[in-house]
Amino acid sequence: MKVWEVGAQTGISSLRSATRNDPETQAGHAVIKVYASALNHRDLMITEKKYGGAKPENRIPLSDGAGEVIAVGEGVSNVKIGDRVVANMFANWIDGPWVPGLFSADYGNTRDGWAAERISAPAISLAKVPEHLSWEQAATLPSAGVTAWNNLHVLGRMKAGDSVLVLGTGGVSIMGLQLAKAGGGRVIVTSSSDEKLAKAKKLGADILINYKKTPDWEKEVMSATNGYGADIILETVGTGSLTKSLQAAAFGARIGLIGGLDASQPPQVLPLVSKNALLGGITVGSVKMLKDMLACIAAVKMKPLVDRVFAFDDIPKAYEYLDGASHIGKVVIKHG
Repeated sequence: MKVWEVGAQTGISSLRSATRNDPETQAGHAVIKVYASALNHRDLMITEKKYGGAKPENRIPLSDGAGEVIAVGEGVSNVKIGDRVVANMFANWIDGPWVPGLFSADYGNTRDGWAAERISAPAISLAKVPEHLSWEQAATLPSAGVTAWNNLHVLGRMKAGDSVLVLGTGGVSIMGLQLAKAGGGRVIVTSSSDEKLAKAKKLGADILINYKKTPDWEKEVMSATNGYGADIILETVGTGSLTKSLQAAAFGARIGLIGGLDASQPPQVLPLVSKNALLGGITVGSVKMLKDMLACIAAVKMKPLVDRVFAFDDIPKAYEYLDGASHIGKVVIKHG
């Protein structure tokens, strides 16, 4: 079968195609024919050894994908041949809080990922895909979707009518917008692009803020909410913007720190005290969160936003496109 490997990890150009034997059936695992996979920002970081250091050069990348079960090993009862499935990014995080050691079974990082024609996956990490989703749409969900779900519904305890602030229009932010609207939220989106904001509006965004035109965007959030602020914040940028996010927060707000793109300055965290707000770190989520999210998506027939689809043989081009940051939503690979 065809696969891609991370290679020497000196950049996107290190990605290399290779061939391997098809995976064999083993106890507790399912063999999956992969129909689509999706990129995340961390995939770019891995190509430059910026995500937990160097990986083996033959590591197969990508934490997200969707496919059909074509074989099951001894002891597998939660999935069967023919099921359409995705896998949780952390194969061993089934439920409950984060515990040390979960990174040891992390698709595309510490274990082989989805950039292959077939994969063998621990069956406990799998969840069935809603029928209304295409393969490409389903492939976007395990990382960005679960991260947003964790922020909104686990840390955030979201209820209808909550104001939700998402920063930017990348994969997690757009997933957060769509899931927040599915839950009856009022969504505020920031971006440096009016064109991207217009697309966010079509997805249901209620308040649009161009932070280049309005550098004090935190004040605009307060103004647009009549001085109330955002109940839930998806902080996908990093500590460099966290001060503004805290200033835009409502009393009792729940803020998820997701991104690390901007660490240019230390945050001023005293608003956490004065606003009695909660700040929590978000490291994707568990299989239970994945299944809960998929049940919601099935109920409301939500379709994740796919920005662009690349062919399997063009994976390096997909990485380059993601690196260019012109996308809104998810960048997807079609297999076969």
